Amino acid sequence: MASLIDPTAAGFLLAENRSMPMHVGGLHLFERPEGAGRGYAREMYESMRDVSEVAPLFLKRPHRSLTTAGQLVWVEDDEFDIEHHVRHAALPKPGRIRELLELSGRMHATRLGWERPLWEATIIEGLRDNRVGLYTKTHHALVDGVSAMRLLQSVLTTDPTRTGMPAPWDAATRRAPRPPAEPVPLSELPVRTVRSALGIAAEAAGMPSAFTRTMTRSVRNETSAVSLRAPRTMFNQRITGSRRFAAQDWPIERLRAIGKATGTTINDVVLAMCSGAVRAYLIELDALPDAPLVAMVPVGLNAKDSHLASTEGGNAVGSVMCQLGTDLADPVDRLITIHASMSDGKQALSTMTPTQILAMSALGQAPAILAPMLRVEGFVRPPYNLVISNVPGPRSAHYWNGARLTGTYPLSIPIHGMALNITCTSYDGRLSFGLIGCRRTVPRLQRLLTHLDDELSALELAAGV
Repeated sequence: MASLIDPTAAGFLLAENRSMPMHVGGLHLFERPEGAGRGYAREMYESMRDVSEVAPLFLKRPHRSLTTAGQLVWVEDDEFDIEHHVRHAALPKPGRIRELLELSGRMHATRLGWERPLWEATIIEGLRDNRVGLYTKTHHALVDGVSAMRLLQSVLTTDPTRTGMPAPWDAATRRAPRPPAEPVPLSELPVRTVRSALGIAAEAAGMPSAFTRTMTRSVRNETSAVSLRAPRTMFNQRITGSRRFAAQDWPIERLRAIGKATGTTINDVVLAMCSGAVRAYLIELDALPDAPLVAMVPVGLNAKDSHLASTEGGNAVGSVMCQLGTDLADPVDRLITIHASMSDGKQALSTMTPTQILAMSALGQAPAILAPMLRVEGFVRPPYNLVISNVPGPRSAHYWNGARLTGTYPLSIPIHGMALNITCTSYDGRLSFGLIGCRRTVPRLQRLLTHLDDELSALELAAGV
């Protein structure tokens, strides 16, 4: 028995190669419970490894053959080996955050094999502050950033005394599971495909007008799901498979105060921080183009409408192409430009259904995938220059069997022609930035953290907060 892989997930699977793994990851730091002994990290690893039943999401792997009519399907791994997926590692001395980020970057560079379910988790000990790290990675065909965060939240609690919390891949995490998707016999896959195509006819009827509106806005250089005006930068070239990871967090209240003083949103301030940081970084390298950079900003769709973003996995993401104002010297001018661009883009998306948003967003991202496949990314304008996303997380402190989660940092996906990705996650009053880039294409990536901090201070000064 097998189930069809939806087109978005299939796209992530087919696009990847050794230089461009298509998985999302997270680095989570836990403070040991009071009274925990020296073997706590080992105990944590064993409790996550020794689960009685693995949830279905973590058992399926991709497959295609003549019997599936060449279509990609999910099949259950009948030789599942949890010790391959759940691992235990230790940092070399001195066990600083620097060594932890280096290890995370190296693990994130390794591609997941199709012959097994597409996920891994590693318990990391050896931090000199005695915390324990958990690095996880899951293929984007299985989850997007929102789904990944919900998977983590599903096994955390706000009660520091609660025990018996399972691992994210333990079937016990499904407190109120949905009815399982109906398995599809391989012989029926071609027929089911035709029926699915017919079933979206009503949505497709509105596609031509949505396409016309989107392209008209793009030609006019107005914000939409498609960009036609991004300049070529050092980020927009072929990448290697090696990765460098940098991470840091800041109090959300600092960003909220700037937003309140300027009439903008926290997400606008995040984008402005990134804009100023990238501008300073490119100036340092004498590589700032005259035209403003464009960021692809994922926009989560309503999970209730899309039936995708949940603890059951899936992808429910549209996108807005945001003009970052990197040609402007004043930080508030950049913030106001970004606010106007994002408001304009969201307004454009509000006229579409979720299916139309996905279709238009896929159209906007197609050049980013097709150009490297055709090896022409050095000869054509990039559709956008980098990806900046913001994933909401828990607002209060959470625990796993008494261990307090002190930080959570996302690792996303650089691709050919898009060597830098910046993803943020909010947690317990702080906003955590995870920067992942090609180690060769984006030199001294960690310098961006200094520029992010400088830009936040500059925004506060300019906004009078």
